[in-house]
Amino acid sequence: MEGVSDYLFGLIPNHTVDTVGVARWLVCKNYWGTLWHVVSFSDGFPDRGRGIPYFYLTKYDITVRNIEKDPKVAFAVSELGLGPVSGRDPQDPTVTKLTMTGKLKKLDRNSAEGKFALSVLEAKYPGMKKWPADHDFEPYKLEDIKDLFLLFETGGPVHVPVKEYLRYPKKMAE
Repeated sequence: MEGVSDYLFGLIPNHTVDTVGVARWLVCKNYWGTLWHVVSFSDGFPDRGRGIPYFYLTKYDITVRNIEKDPKVAFAVSELGLGPVSGRDPQDPTVTKLTMTGKLKKLDRNSAEGKFALSVLEAKYPGMKKWPADHDFEPYKLEDIKDLFLLFETGGPVHVPVKEYLRYPKKMAE
């Protein structure tokens, strides 16, 4: 079927009409997205994503320097972050993409949420434990999500309601 890759359909059957499910699935399954550049992130333990992206950023990152002035960001993920998609170009309108807008907030690594963020990031990226200590990496989260903009199939952009996205009840493994 044209519009979304066989890769996507093979992993999330029946989501052709469930745009909220597609959005949650993209965030749960992806390993990277873009803020001002490509960044690693996690929204929960494998196949148990919560929909809120967490990041592990260094003070040397342009993102951190920018949010000190204004915490508002756009974060984007693409179906191409999941693996090869039939040789298609990232700009191909049939490649599924999600853009989220919100605020990037630094978390206290000793708080319950900071510990959760570190645990889900390390579960997805075990090598993080070996990153240079002198780079002052800290956990961050995308909070106060205002808008979700999904490009899905060839039907044009879809606004995904934030409340529905955040309370999406299905496990991402289904």
